[in-house]
Amino acid sequence: MFTGIVQGTATLVSVTDKEDFRTFEMALPPELCEGLVTGASVAHNGACLTVTAIEGSHVWVDLMRETLRLTNLGAVEVGDRINIERAARFGDEIGGHAMSGHVVCMAQLVELEEAPNNRRLWFEVPAAYGRFLFDKGYVGVDGISLTIGEVRPGDVTAAPRFCVNLIPETLARTTLGDRKPGDYVNIEIDPQTQAIVETVERVLASRG
Repeated sequence: MFTGIVQGTATLVSVTDKEDFRTFEMALPPELCEGLVTGASVAHNGACLTVTAIEGSHVWVDLMRETLRLTNLGAVEVGDRINIERAARFGDEIGGHAMSGHVVCMAQLVELEEAPNNRRLWFEVPAAYGRFLFDKGYVGVDGISLTIGEVRPGDVTAAPRFCVNLIPETLARTTLGDRKPGDYVNIEIDPQTQAIVETVERVLASRG
């Protein structure tokens, strides 16, 4: 389980590519290595990955075909920064919202609005996931727990869109400050919202 409160960023040091498979070597900040062991779960841009090896502050993780298909981790390159969150422990403060580390899709950044001391980002999501997004609801964007500012429902000519509003601390602590229109981010929808929406849909369908 994760909280969506990114603890820092890690730099991708090396990549080993195989068929439908990648291995990352990450350089983590020292404070994120404390107590880290092989087999631990760490969120990378919101995707839960298992630590396979540790040498000092360098950590290795493997990415399988499904992870490469659903996330933006298949496109990152050596030198890129990645949002990192260690798995939550019992008793930790939940400052964001409960997240599983299971990315469901990617969204494209389509519009960026600058304003004094904050920034608004508009993302376009696949049509199938628009029904899980609500004004003031939660969403995970590259592993960051964010409140949705506004939702623009899609139609036959356009995909659904939503925006988030970012304060300077979020821009400084995460990779969202580097994002530009055309970039893709990982999306995890709020699991409670998904469960409610799908339950209501099933009940309505059963009633015809």
